[in-house]
Amino acid sequence: MIRFHCEKTLLQSAVAVTGRAVSPKSSIPALMGLFLHAEEGSVSLSGYDMKTGIRAAFPADVREGGDVVLDARLASDIIRRMPDAAVSVTVGDDLLVSVTGGDVSYQIPGLSAADFPELPLVDGDHVLTGKQSALKAMIEETVFAVSTSEARPVHTGALFETEGLDLDMAAVDGFRLAVRKEPLDRIEGGKISFVVPGSALNEVKNICSDTDSPITITLGGRHILFETEDVQLITRRLEGEFLDWRGAVPRDNPIAVSVACKDLMTSLDRVGVVISEKMKSPVRCRFGQGRLDLWARTPAGEARDVCPIEGDGQDLEIGFNDRYLMDALRHAPADRVRIELKSGVSPAVMVPEDGEEKFLYMVLPVRLKS
Repeated sequence: MIRFHCEKTLLQSAVAVTGRAVSPKSSIPALMGLFLHAEEGSVSLSGYDMKTGIRAAFPADVREGGDVVLDARLASDIIRRMPDAAVSVTVGDDLLVSVTGGDVSYQIPGLSAADFPELPLVDGDHVLTGKQSALKAMIEETVFAVSTSEARPVHTGALFETEGLDLDMAAVDGFRLAVRKEPLDRIEGGKISFVVPGSALNEVKNICSDTDSPITITLGGRHILFETEDVQLITRRLEGEFLDWRGAVPRDNPIAVSVACKDLMTSLDRVGVVISEKMKSPVRCRFGQGRLDLWARTPAGEARDVCPIEGDGQDLEIGFNDRYLMDALRHAPADRVRIELKSGVSPAVMVPEDGEEKFLYMVLPVRLKS
């Protein structure tokens, strides 16, 4: 028997957060559910797809504790429709779950908690503590460059590396590289390096708030734990040799110009009108003195535009995939960037114009036909 009362908003929030780790399809019915654990003073919910697990706890008036597994989709639909008031949940010995609030009541079958696999225990000496807002920004501004190809599984995640009291995060997909740097509040266990799956990073971003509240990252032997005040996210580590991105980024580039991100995105959007998945074509860029000429030609037509820049591009002509260049500009946490160039076949490097390199984006060029 389980009996507890709680605020609807707390239960709804926990269902929403943990439901993101539930398997949509599984040969194990319990994995399509949420594991509910009630004990004195609190209730926790857990979702687990055997790759990523999320556990969320909230305060509750627990009269009788215990465990049960709820159908995740049904639980979400029910809680969302409950009145905005206190909710009472009762689970009988027959695993029949009763949910009541105001004049509304539901009864649904539960599943035995014994069928739900335990989330991995993450216990390690390496612990990082930082701000949730900083980690959220780092993920948002790099995860777009995580590879979706299984040719190199380690690149389907992002590399986390500590350097002093700084945390570097890097993502690469073979065509572009995204790097972000932020200071940490605390590091235990010395310098570390590990790779987090891209799918899990999107969930980590969702459990982070836009505040300076702390988030703790614990590195275990095979898993990683991300922990906020009331949510735990556990994911597997990706193994393999990640790209030595520091050695891959050319920094001896003789050409450097600066541009407003918004201006260049507008120009790329204009010339990209004639480019599509069926009619692919690079955007040709000629970096001149104070101006960047862009044009594209496909069977759909031809488009040209001029974007103002600062500096002399020495009439370098280079081609880019418009989407890759646009992604870097869109996610850059700055109004203006410095673009470093060497030749028409060398990568373009983007860093902040002000010189404080909290981010770095590299985009490989597309070889142009004469």
